[in-house]
Amino acid sequence: MKLKKLFSVMAASAMVLSLAACGGSSDSKDSSDSASSDKQYNIGICQLVEHEALDAATQGFQDACEEKFGKDNVKFDVQNAQGEQAMCSTIINNFVSADVDLILANATLPLQTAAQATSTIPILGTSVTDYATALEIDDWQGATGINVSGTSDLAPIDEQADMLLELVPDVKKVGILYCSAEANSKYQAELFGEAMKKAGIDYEEYTAADSNEIQTVVQNAIESCDALYIPTDNTMASNTDIVKNLVIPAKIPVIAGEQGICAGCGIATLSISYYDLGYKTGEMAYEILANGGDITTMKVESAPKVTKMYNAEICEELGITVPDDYEAISAE
Repeated sequence: MKLKKLFSVMAASAMVLSLAACGGSSDSKDSSDSASSDKQYNIGICQLVEHEALDAATQGFQDACEEKFGKDNVKFDVQNAQGEQAMCSTIINNFVSADVDLILANATLPLQTAAQATSTIPILGTSVTDYATALEIDDWQGATGINVSGTSDLAPIDEQADMLLELVPDVKKVGILYCSAEANSKYQAELFGEAMKKAGIDYEEYTAADSNEIQTVVQNAIESCDALYIPTDNTMASNTDIVKNLVIPAKIPVIAGEQGICAGCGIATLSISYYDLGYKTGEMAYEILANGGDITTMKVESAPKVTKMYNAEICEELGITVPDDYEAISAE
């Protein structure tokens, strides 16, 4: 009887151990499945040119993605088009062939190229001024309705116009300087021209087809204008030394559309943080890839804040007094 009872207890114990082992095996499998479900996302980044603002946007995007996805779960293929359309097309087509999970288009030309290359891979733009103009969308409602969304670097144009009138109160004619190959620059130029017209200030547009024409175009502008406005234009941003070498001796102040241009040749700008802009775009990437967000209805986001900034060195050289609510651009 005692032996029988002992065998019964041993059998019951074995059964419990067996079930526990099965339960442990099941838990181990679930844990393994959870770990293996951490997908590595491949993101192709096409940046138009090497420039401080665009570099910052790319960095902000990568930092946000690594923070959200986990550093080991996201891989970037960062390519620079060196300002060339053919190079941009090659980069984007390679991303499409590789079937990346998402494309970051840093600037307008990469955005346009990517939108033409694929209708299925999600495309996020950053450092793009106006998506409606870039993508030729007539009835703009804030979202593209296609596989494209992103962030806009457009600072309020009317406030930039007010800045010019505040710092150069005696201005008679303003030259609006930009690259004719950049659609978003033309859009900003038109808005700034409307603001000048509303203020009763004469203005004229001066356009360069590429960097080779900048010197001639700037020279023509300073001969008939007493102030210049340069929007967020990548070609001009890459050639601020040319502009500065002409406007400073002529005592012509420049209001810039972004901080990098202002640091190079301007007196003041209504600045946004391109790092923050890129970071916001990275958060959008996470929403799309990890949470299944619908990019076709995802509204284009703007910079979270703008700051009045000035170039202390050029302002002093031109004898321009800046109000207290402006922040000096730090020298690097």
